[in-house]
Order: sequence, then structure tokens, then C-alpha cells
Amino acid sequence: MSITPKFVIFAHNATYDKLHQVATLGMTAAAMGKDVIVVLLFWTIKKLAEGKIDQIDFPPEYAESAGEVARLLKEKKVPKISEMFQDAKHVGKLRLIACSAGLEYMGVDAGAVEKNVDEVLGLPAILSLTAEAETKLFI
Repeated sequence: MSITPKFVIFAHNATYDKLHQVATLGMTAAAMGKDVIVVLLFWTIKKLAEGKIDQIDFPPEYAESAGEVARLLKEKKVPKISEMFQDAKHVGKLRLIACSAGLEYMGVDAGAVEKNVDEVLGLPAILSLTAEAETKLFI
């Protein structure tokens, strides 16, 4: 019996450009048959808890072109981040996991994210779950 390769993304940065990469890489890996685990850390937890996961925002250094990029995303009908996560679950296996320490450090109540994630786990459980991953990315 072969084991499905794990594809892990530790998602720390929460600006749209970073979250878009997390979502598209996760969706692609799920469609390719990988067991995808997206671990939400710090700012991604905060943004999810505030209901802003689909907000199109960019780092300050890209402010000059942010409006044009946002217009193109809408024009090209690029799916929202939350839609891409759901689509990934429909085409393959993707789990969203929030780090319990991140909830504490960001002052977020678990109830604010639990309905949008598959699990809330501590770092020891996350590290055990992801230890044998074929791919690990930190975005």
C-alpha cells in the first residue's frame, strides 16, 4: 500500500499576494493527488478571524501597482482565497489547520476561526503531522 505524499504549507503572511500563492499551490497539489495541509500561523489566523481572508491587499512596497493588479484580478475573475480553499477540498484532499499558539499570540478566540478550519492544533501535533511531508513551504 502506497502512502499519499504530504504537501505542507505553513502560511504566515496574510497579504493577498501571499495567500493567493498558498491557495493556488494548495489547490494544484490537491488536484495532483497529494495530501495537502495548510497550517495557518500569526497573520493568516488574524485575517481569517476578522473575516478578511478574501480582502485584496498588498505589501506597502507594491502600493504603486496595487490598484492595477486588483483591477486585473477582478477582470480575469480570479476566485477568492476562500473559494480556492473550498475548490481544493472538492478536487482532492486539503486540510486547513490553525495553530493554537497563534490564536493566543494574535488575541483570537478559537470560535472565530473554528468554523473556517478543519482543526486547531498545537505545535507538537502540527510538527508530528507534517514530519514526513514530501514538500514543506513557508509562505
